[in-house]
Amino acid sequence: MTLRRSGGALVVALLLSACAGGVIPPGAGGPAPTRPSRGETATRPVPATPRPPLPVTPPSTTPTADTANALSAGITRGPDIASLIPSGERSRQALQAFRLSCPSLMKRTDQSGLTRGSDWNSACAAASSWPEASASEFFSRYFEPVQVGAGAAFVTGYYEPEIAGSRTRQPGYQVPVYRRPPNLIDVNLGLFSDSLKGKTIRGKVDGSNFMPFDERSQIVSGSLAERGLELAWAADPVEFFFLQVQGSGRLRLPDGGIMRIGYDGQNGRDYTGIGKLMKDRGLIQAGSMQDIMAYLRAHPEEGRAIMDENKSFVFFRELNGTGPVGAMGVAVTPEATVAADPKYVPLGAPVLLSLDRAEPNGIWIAQDTGGAIKGANRFDSFWGAGDNARAIAGGMSARGSALVLLPIGSSARLSQN
Repeated sequence: MTLRRSGGALVVALLLSACAGGVIPPGAGGPAPTRPSRGETATRPVPATPRPPLPVTPPSTTPTADTANALSAGITRGPDIASLIPSGERSRQALQAFRLSCPSLMKRTDQSGLTRGSDWNSACAAASSWPEASASEFFSRYFEPVQVGAGAAFVTGYYEPEIAGSRTRQPGYQVPVYRRPPNLIDVNLGLFSDSLKGKTIRGKVDGSNFMPFDERSQIVSGSLAERGLELAWAADPVEFFFLQVQGSGRLRLPDGGIMRIGYDGQNGRDYTGIGKLMKDRGLIQAGSMQDIMAYLRAHPEEGRAIMDENKSFVFFRELNGTGPVGAMGVAVTPEATVAADPKYVPLGAPVLLSLDRAEPNGIWIAQDTGGAIKGANRFDSFWGAGDNARAIAGGMSARGSALVLLPIGSSARLSQN
């Protein structure tokens, strides 16, 4: 993927992921990188009353991991959506994002089983010239809603971090940002056995043996140093950890310029949830990004020991373009893109959210995926870059209901199958 390969939703990923190291003070003689205030807090939620999920009849059989998708979960035809889609900026941005998705949408194989590429032709043709001022009317005219499974939605948030960094190592910038090592190898196990189809492992060749790749503590301790793999240098390992959780971000360079970096692989090691460890051990009460960051900064030595319990590490490459690229191969759109599980939501499809938090309510486009975004009605909302995006995404946790919008006529065809 995508913007966030390393764990999906920010709050969830923080409970699943870890980093190593405490804050490194700026060195004398070099520029002093700026850091956010230690008193940083998540945005206070704006409460809302969600629309309840539609009543459903449970599927007669329980799908296996290989057969689980939207069809096996069961779909329920939704109500007329003309009165449910709010007008305004959210719908306008969603129309823009839908346009970007159309070329890929009409060619993709839909893992959910809900649509075929040709189903989207009419909507995509109309979207190309539809006036953005009446975007809500576009969605109500060309789409019909279905509820997948029970319809009970859980939505978190992610963003594109911006942290202090440098292209070269210098005082104040001592945390290496590594590019993908050439000896990091992915092995498709399905090539060796039909029973392992769809399974892969990642590691390195050591002599005649295939071995696990270095774990985080080894990498942080210098196992990859002096191999020419340093893409850049970050100022603050805590901030760099959060960028690794997102899988993409911006380095704010000493001269004021911006270097954008994106996910280029992970070391193949399993995650250990430091957020959960910290909560289980009574070290933090809440689980927002801001709460976890505050503890790591206040207890750098203890935090380093906790973070070493995680073995995962993310590698990066430099990105060019207007924004981070999602799973569809197009730039994700702030406040319009959600990550979803493609087994339950066609990538490129509009999704209508009605939640107990007002900020994410409305139309979004499923343009991304994430490691923690699994199952029906599980979404991760993208809020862009900057302080406001960070504050909202860092504490985003909303529940309610979701409807997937399919091209007109889709539900009738599905009911005949």
